[in-house]
Amino acid sequence: MKKHNFSAGPCVLPQEVFLKASEAVMDLNGSGLSLIEISHRSKDFIEIMEKARALALELLGLEGKGYKAMFLQGGASLEFLMVAYNLLEHKAGYLNTGAWSDKAVKEARFLGDVIEVGSSKDENFNYIPKGYTIPKGLDYLHLTSNNTIYGTQLKKFPKVDAPLVCDMSSDIFSRQLDFSQFDLIYAGAQKNMGPAGTTLVVVKEDILGKVSRKIPSILDYKVHIDKDSMFNTPPVFAVYTSMLTLEWLKNLGGIPAMEEINDKKARLLYSEVDLNPVFNGFAKKEDRSTMNATFNLTDDKLKETFDAMCKEAGINGLNGHRSVGGYRASMYNALSLGSVGVLVDVMSEMERKG
Repeated sequence: MKKHNFSAGPCVLPQEVFLKASEAVMDLNGSGLSLIEISHRSKDFIEIMEKARALALELLGLEGKGYKAMFLQGGASLEFLMVAYNLLEHKAGYLNTGAWSDKAVKEARFLGDVIEVGSSKDENFNYIPKGYTIPKGLDYLHLTSNNTIYGTQLKKFPKVDAPLVCDMSSDIFSRQLDFSQFDLIYAGAQKNMGPAGTTLVVVKEDILGKVSRKIPSILDYKVHIDKDSMFNTPPVFAVYTSMLTLEWLKNLGGIPAMEEINDKKARLLYSEVDLNPVFNGFAKKEDRSTMNATFNLTDDKLKETFDAMCKEAGINGLNGHRSVGGYRASMYNALSLGSVGVLVDVMSEMERKG
């Protein structure tokens, strides 16, 4: 039976990417060698890395604008620390909209003064703070564009007189934005771009080199830029599969085409959540994520029945995070509109049974 994978990460990927990646694991480009056994200094892999970095900048519309793309390791969790190591001299501002921005704040505080300019912790992060004041003289302002656990998403980004940093791990390449408004973007691949193991970092090069501290080489963005993302042995499979996913996205029509598909998926599911008396949405309507829809049953006694119906329909990865409970449908780029339709049909059937 076909599985409909709503997992929050590692995520669903395009079938053609799976096929090409599996072929490369056996034999890369007819070389007689596997992708995962070639040297990362070989011509074949250098071309893969260069193409992956170039595609990221192209799709984001940042070519020729002073940005560098890197594929690093350690996930977004390491970026929480790397951002502060490279940019935090005196004080930084953080908008706290969920568990991951909370962790980013914690890491940054090892290196300097951190100001929470706003927080939605008072309502278990089910909304995006509005009307907050951004202090002058920040080294940078850090945002999290999409909150996977709680199902909220920033729709507007503040203008600020400091570098703007954004964790886009769970909605990178999913919607059109003016990406040049950001000075540094990072995103773990496993949410919307590839398998776990690599993290895309895109940085405007002229914001670097301004802190007085000595930065360990492995944490220094300038070192990774100078070494073309190969200061240390890169995660070759994760980079290659991310490259294939970016190629797939480009061939589909890029971010504009992807946004149109994602909006259709989100409208279909949220319409059912709002109209079906068996379910309640968790996030505030104006802040709902197009990537992660969070919702609960109005009567927990129906959980066993609903879970059984989902299993029978081949629906996977729907359980919500323990801090929210209920359900979470992650609708990343590669999830089809048809899969969302299957879930909606099950929810409708649940209403009829109830």
